[in-house]
Amino acid sequence: MATREAFLAKVRQAQPSARPRPEVPLFNAAGGDLRARFAAALQAMGGHCVEAAAAGDVLALIRERFGDAASVTSATPEVPGTRDLTADTEPASLQDIDVGVVRARFGVAETGSVWLSEREYVVNALGYIVQHLVVLLDPAQLLDGLQDVYRRDDFREARYAALVTGPSATADIEGVLIRGAQGVRSLTVVWVAQPRKG
Repeated sequence: MATREAFLAKVRQAQPSARPRPEVPLFNAAGGDLRARFAAALQAMGGHCVEAAAAGDVLALIRERFGDAASVTSATPEVPGTRDLTADTEPASLQDIDVGVVRARFGVAETGSVWLSEREYVVNALGYIVQHLVVLLDPAQLLDGLQDVYRRDDFREARYAALVTGPSATADIEGVLIRGAQGVRSLTVVWVAQPRKG
């Protein structure tokens, strides 16, 4: 067997699916209003929440916040973009996009995080290379804590996933907080119900 094939065989054997996952204990739920807890945690991390009556209203919210000239690409068919996004889209082609739109599978009240995988992003770079990220979140899809994420099938089945909490930020240079240093400059979560499948 060639060196390359031997190396790849070892990588495949080391995949997490080949080993059982450790048990994560269940902790007592913090309780309270999940939506209020989520919004407070997200705000503490520099993000914010807004309300939309329907997904059709999201483009108007984007125009109001970022201006009529903002370029928009959307990973969800609920919100039209000014530039199409498909699985074949070159990641680098998103570098001049102002606003990326995506629908989160669920959110975590404990941390104010939204869960996004390769299925939601369509192109993973969408979550990191655009200037502003707008995330649609159904309030009915809130989990209490991070321990609940681990128990979901989505967590086990995703090839790639990220819990996104607020915009990119750093404070490692003289302790000055800078937002948008390595990624999106703002994160806006829009409360809007998931469309019914049928």
